[in-house]
Amino acid sequence: MKRVIFTVTAIAALILGCGSISAQEVRDTVIYRMAATVDSTLVGSSILDIMPSKSKGNAADVNIIQTPATSEGLDKYIIRNKDRVLTGYRVRIFFDNKQSARVASENAVETFTKNFHGIPTYRSYQSPFFKVTAGDFRTKSEAMVLLRAVKGLFPSAFIVKENINYPAADKSNTFVTDTIRITTVEL
Repeated sequence: MKRVIFTVTAIAALILGCGSISAQEVRDTVIYRMAATVDSTLVGSSILDIMPSKSKGNAADVNIIQTPATSEGLDKYIIRNKDRVLTGYRVRIFFDNKQSARVASENAVETFTKNFHGIPTYRSYQSPFFKVTAGDFRTKSEAMVLLRAVKGLFPSAFIVKENINYPAADKSNTFVTDTIRITTVEL
């Protein structure tokens, strides 16, 4: 039996003694994935805890004096608003309800991601329409930039106001490229 599996899986099979494995073909594939929207090393930290101070070896010393009520109020605000959504703008690149709309929406996502790396796409179905939107923009003017860029491939594209995910913090580096090695093996 032949399978296409990741190299890590093939190594795990050898370690677990699942039989002999002979590699047939090795391919490197470049993938694009979204960059982090937040610095994961700071998740769960308070800004007050990471301020520079001479006692921590920093050149500067920043002291913030606040009452316990202020600190408690900020913590309560964060807890109360954890499910809050962010409203912004996206570019609708596909909107159809024909019988072939499902396949056409998948093709629209594929075409868009090939031409615009790092911009997230969202495919949805709201009876009877299949919809594909792209981007997470806080302002309409940011969405207009993408709309102008996609008009050649998607002439019927338009801007919609939706709940969005937090946009990438670094707009010039919205995606990261990785290389995946795929090996065809025989078990």
